[in-house]
Amino acid sequence: MRAIGYQTPLPIETPASLQDIELPKPVPSGRDLLVEIRAVSVNPVDTKVRHSATPEAGQWRVLGWDAAGVVVGTGPDVTDFSVGDEVFYAGAINRPGTNAEFHLVDELIVGRKPRSLNWAEAAALPLTAITAWEMLFDRLDIRRSVPGTTPSILIIGGAGGVSSMAIQLAKVLTDITVIATASRPETQDWVTSLGADFVIDHSKSLAAQVAALLTDAPGFVFSTTQTDQHLAEIVELLAPQGHFGLIDDPAELNAVPLKRKSLSLHWELMFTRSLFGTADISAQGKILNDVSRLVDEGRLRTTLGKNLGAITAANLREAHALIESGQAKGKIVLEGFPA
Repeated sequence: MRAIGYQTPLPIETPASLQDIELPKPVPSGRDLLVEIRAVSVNPVDTKVRHSATPEAGQWRVLGWDAAGVVVGTGPDVTDFSVGDEVFYAGAINRPGTNAEFHLVDELIVGRKPRSLNWAEAAALPLTAITAWEMLFDRLDIRRSVPGTTPSILIIGGAGGVSSMAIQLAKVLTDITVIATASRPETQDWVTSLGADFVIDHSKSLAAQVAALLTDAPGFVFSTTQTDQHLAEIVELLAPQGHFGLIDDPAELNAVPLKRKSLSLHWELMFTRSLFGTADISAQGKILNDVSRLVDEGRLRTTLGKNLGAITAANLREAHALIESGQAKGKIVLEGFPA
């Protein structure tokens, strides 16, 4: 089967950083679905792994986690899917990725593709939707009240893929006030179109801008990027007994300043459930089915920002470069293998 992989971590400008290759077609076992890939999307985790993970000598590392496709085979223990089902999912970081014609995935972390979306639109959703959902409702639990506050959340990095889903989910499933950060006119328009109540500029003082908008401090902050640069202001602007969640990878995170206000700290990694085979791993399949239903009801929309064309090494290198530039708006998708 055709796939895209690498053998040595290299700068994305180097052709060998991602190459078109041929690999054996995988065979499903256990709870595995064999999925024929129709579209994939690219996330920051793809670039991080490409920079840091070196395959064993002579082996290829295939990246990619988001995917939409058709089930073409099942393992003997599969109970909820059949050949011909259209699915979407975000995969597992400890298994080969979705940048291949065929891919194996545990049925427990798979959802049924929204009927109202095409392949590219569907592939844009899974990883960011699960990450946003788990942060909002499993980690921060934004439905609970913080004493002395009107329900509100600040989402830092509002135009990114995860934030684009978090804004929508918060507005669709709760009554919370959403403040999102964006610094360029096009990204400010984007987060407003997704439902953000207020937009502020993360290149300026966050605390001062939030204080000018709200009569009381927010009880929640969700930081998706540059957390180390904003940490002092996050502590300043949060209400006492508030909740702070993050998904990025700051070089250092000093949690001591959170103590005075009794602020709680929440990490979210979408791959935790699949990586450790947690008792509630099937929650991710349920989340995706809920997202699919909300999309088909017209309450959520795809966050596809750019479709770069066929699934090839050249197009995938372009996608990685765009992610690394920090200028991406919404999700970057590749669709179909060349004839």
